[in-house]
Amino acid sequence: MSKFELKLPQMGESVAEATLTSWLKEVGDTIELDDAVFEIATDKVDSEVPSEVEGVLLKKLFNVDDVVAVGQTVAIIQMQGEVPVKPVIEVEEETKVEETVAALESSVSAVIQTVTAPVQDYSSTERFYSPLVKNIAKEEGISISDLDTITGTGKDGRVTKIDILDYVANKGASSPVVEPKTTTIEKKISPSEPAAIPTPIVENKEKPVSKINTNSKDEVIPMSRMGKMIAKHMVDSVTTSAHVQSFIEVDVTNIVTWRNKHKKYFEEREGEKLTFTPIFMEAVAKALKQYPLMNVSVDGDTIIKKKHINLGMATALADGNLIVPVIKNADQLNLVGMAKAINDLAVRARNNNLKPDEVKEGTYTVTNVGSFGSVFGTPIINQPQVGILALGAIRKTPSVIETPDGDFIGIRSKMFLSHSYDHRVVNGALGSMFIKTVADYLEAWNVNREL
Repeated sequence: MSKFELKLPQMGESVAEATLTSWLKEVGDTIELDDAVFEIATDKVDSEVPSEVEGVLLKKLFNVDDVVAVGQTVAIIQMQGEVPVKPVIEVEEETKVEETVAALESSVSAVIQTVTAPVQDYSSTERFYSPLVKNIAKEEGISISDLDTITGTGKDGRVTKIDILDYVANKGASSPVVEPKTTTIEKKISPSEPAAIPTPIVENKEKPVSKINTNSKDEVIPMSRMGKMIAKHMVDSVTTSAHVQSFIEVDVTNIVTWRNKHKKYFEEREGEKLTFTPIFMEAVAKALKQYPLMNVSVDGDTIIKKKHINLGMATALADGNLIVPVIKNADQLNLVGMAKAINDLAVRARNNNLKPDEVKEGTYTVTNVGSFGSVFGTPIINQPQVGILALGAIRKTPSVIETPDGDFIGIRSKMFLSHSYDHRVVNGALGSMFIKTVADYLEAWNVNREL
């Protein structure tokens, strides 16, 4: 009887795990090739995971709301043979964890004779906790009584990974009052050795931070799952990269004139709307080709220079969250191809129809804050990239125009570009030259350019 392990696929370069949001098949169900078996969610995209084989769902290894690491086996599919008559008894992850802990304790006992610290038995509580939550609780020294006080945001009030990590973070932000907890390690002393006093190991156990006071008129809105993941991704980025910004004002009068001249014809010919975004994306792709050290990632003490230029475009969703679909090999697209790719990804992003592959491997990101009326902004870098460009609103402004006959005042269409970059590897000269190159390309736009 052949069995197939259905694993969580790679969801993107910076995505190491995903939350299992629902099972689409039950144990015993027949599965066809490419049938969706379960749904997962990351901070970037919600997606269905299809089966790579035909067969019968034999076993589920995770529950809804569990966090699964990329590459872990989520389900087992029986590829051939008869369906078992008796139901399969699933092995709980708790048993595996307990066996691993027991093996480790046996090894440690060979060196340390006696450990007097009490061991928390998380299986004694009646409340359900996933194996991942229990592991985090053990690593962070969270007692059963403290664990039971955590408010769960998962299905049926279950405590998720985000809930327990928030609890741990809040403990760190609380009052500095520390209650020392000691663990005594005893060691056998030979007759020739002087007696020694056992050394206490002090563990900090801080009081949890108090909740914000609310009254009956306040509305309490729980963050969505995607919202919490995005929030964590942003905080992680700020603590990882040394953010610094450069700004430049750009005269885009020629681009506005050119677009007004061609947009109707473009829509009739291509069946697509011609926005300013593909023009800006084309400029960014050309600048990245000229300055390849802006198209990099940082891995410890090394810099990884990316071979491909894959542009992410931040897209606002109806629920207020953001998603970043990626235009692969953007430097190889002409303006028409860029416009079609942008329109297609934007529509499918808003309809939640993106595939996991379409939100991964981005090397640089562009966000259009001007679409909401902002003149400029200071965007947060999308890890593991080292730069992000914000496009400000295009406005008509009075400007000084230089001519051979002298200077005069005229009405021009202008905008600001805001460049956030990682000062660990991008210095001010490179960050400024990059944004200046984008501006020069836009200002040199040929009003007589053909589509």
